[in-house]
Amino acid sequence: MRFALLDKNRVEAQPKQQGICPNCSQSVIAKCGKQKIWHWAHRSITFCDSWWEPETEWHRNWKNNYSADWQEISLLDKITGEKHISDIRTTHNLIIEFQHSAIKPEERISREKFYKNMVWIVDGTRLKRDYPRFLKEWKNNGISDVYNTDKSGIFEVGFPEYCFPSAWLKSSVPVIFDFRGDGSMDDSEGLRNTLYCLFPQVGRRARVTEISRKAFINTTTNGEWTSRVREFINDFRRQDEIKQKEQQQTVFHSSNWKTHLN
Repeated sequence: MRFALLDKNRVEAQPKQQGICPNCSQSVIAKCGKQKIWHWAHRSITFCDSWWEPETEWHRNWKNNYSADWQEISLLDKITGEKHISDIRTTHNLIIEFQHSAIKPEERISREKFYKNMVWIVDGTRLKRDYPRFLKEWKNNGISDVYNTDKSGIFEVGFPEYCFPSAWLKSSVPVIFDFRGDGSMDDSEGLRNTLYCLFPQVGRRARVTEISRKAFINTTTNGEWTSRVREFINDFRRQDEIKQKEQQQTVFHSSNWKTHLN
């Protein structure tokens, strides 16, 4: 945890300090060692937030792209009393969650339902096989069945399981894959610095877009992200409806032709 309350102010961990957790109001102590990034930790083993995961330098670097006032914001469901700490909540009520650890489908679904207007940023370097698998399929269009759509930079992917971890394929919100890690990994293909956004699937094919880090940060900061995603998904639905009608007409004409021949 990056911030705790000290004299009612949100502060970062400093050696020998004690504070109060903004989410559960329990006592926390500063952990300021040499191996891990400085952070606050609860004194006792409690479930302040069941969705908590240890914060890495990767998490902290991503958070630093946004205002400190947007980081680690507690959200409460007034009906159920459920309470969780979001990684980022913008002034436009967009939730950005940074995920490094493995996540169970049940938790992913629960978090998407709780936060609603959100986007995932997934560390694509957690498992060694993830980037090589993505690179192989992304660069070999014939194998991965990747096709350009009418919109530049957006691709239809027939077999997304060949590109991305299966845990994220059925997400109801956009999932951004970040393959750069700490920036020290080989990038001979020049693909690691680009982000890859997997949209919620519409129809039989998944859609993926390439987006620069700067563009992603800008659109999530200025409030354009949500409306753009909604526009893309609505367009995907229209495209899918058109394809379904074309397929139905093809089947209809084929059936009529066979009947005529008989």
